[in-house]
Amino acid sequence: MSDASSAEDARGRRTLLPALGALSAFGPLSMDLYIPALPALGRELHTTEALAQVTMSACLIGLALGQLLWGPISDRYGRRRPLLWAVAGFAVASFVCAVSPSIELLILVRLLQGLCGAAGMAIARAVVHDVHEGAEATAGFATLTAIAGAAPVLAPLLGGALLTFTDWRGLFVALGVIGALLLLTAALFVPETHPRAERTTGGLGNDLRGIGAALGNGPFMVFALTLGLASAGFFAYLQMSSFVLQNQFGVDAQGFALIFAVNAGGIMLGAWLSRRLARRPSRTSGTAGERRMDARRVVLTSLTLGTAAAAAVLLSALLHSPLPWLLVPLFLLVGLHGVNNPTLTALALGRVRRGAGSASAVLGTLAALLGALLPPLLSRAGVSATLMGATMLVAFAAALALLAATGRITRVPDRP
Repeated sequence: MSDASSAEDARGRRTLLPALGALSAFGPLSMDLYIPALPALGRELHTTEALAQVTMSACLIGLALGQLLWGPISDRYGRRRPLLWAVAGFAVASFVCAVSPSIELLILVRLLQGLCGAAGMAIARAVVHDVHEGAEATAGFATLTAIAGAAPVLAPLLGGALLTFTDWRGLFVALGVIGALLLLTAALFVPETHPRAERTTGGLGNDLRGIGAALGNGPFMVFALTLGLASAGFFAYLQMSSFVLQNQFGVDAQGFALIFAVNAGGIMLGAWLSRRLARRPSRTSGTAGERRMDARRVVLTSLTLGTAAAAAVLLSALLHSPLPWLLVPLFLLVGLHGVNNPTLTALALGRVRRGAGSASAVLGTLAALLGALLPPLLSRAGVSATLMGATMLVAFAAALALLAATGRITRVPDRP
């Protein structure tokens, strides 16, 4: 390879991860920008808190099921073209959300918005899998998490600022504009990384076999389910915190946006820590499998801390403690998502030899479905700090128990 080609390749790699990180922000952007407006949205559309939450859950379900669509499609047609199609659809759906006259139509279009936005999440992970392995893959996923973590920092602040002169409909117009900018980003900076020789062939049956292969991969599924359970605790925070902080503690929309942004900064800090730990030399002898065992220990430690933080949130709620006693453990709990997400993603996809798009889809779907369904089901009787803390505690404790109980399976070496 010539020096010019090497320099061009290096420049491409430097711009690829930031672009993929921006595309991975579909989920946070779709939800966090209008979280400060959820109570007002419910009042204007004359609906309940639970149905207002369903507008988030519908998007999460779309993000989950859409990954099962776009992951196999990217294995068959390559990464770039499906990504461009989906991002364009996301922008259009966002503008339609802005003019929805009823809660029913808004929920439906939010589902479509999630279906399109899912491509950015599933395909971004598959692209990292295409170009990186081992510790570099973990570092790459941590970069995606850190950049995507900037979305919760900026989105609520932007949403809160926009709410000073517009309403929740204006926030969806802003999402449409952001979607158009992400389409331009994908077109300029995301090349094709999946060679034709490695693409799958056939129709739906072959796609289902790719998903079935991921579901039948024991170590992959342990890590995927662990991530799903931990993500359910994180999504409980996403879906319940606006009601808890604004309705129960009297925080206004701008104050909530600031609190949410500070907590999202914790995600970026956790992702930075994950990246540093991934590149830290192993204390054991230098085989790849032993280094990955260190990553497993990092997750066990993180889940232990998350369980303790969730217990502290629940205790502060039961004791009716002042707001700061709730916010401190909440910050720790949210920040640990920045450690769990990239490390478990790398551990899971590291067990996959072929069909990274399908495996990435299964991984994201489990996390999104658990996050989409659990909080609204538990919130039917009303949202409270006690319910939020209890949901997070059960989710993190279950994730910790699963990973701790499957040590023999998850220590099996992954991709050679």
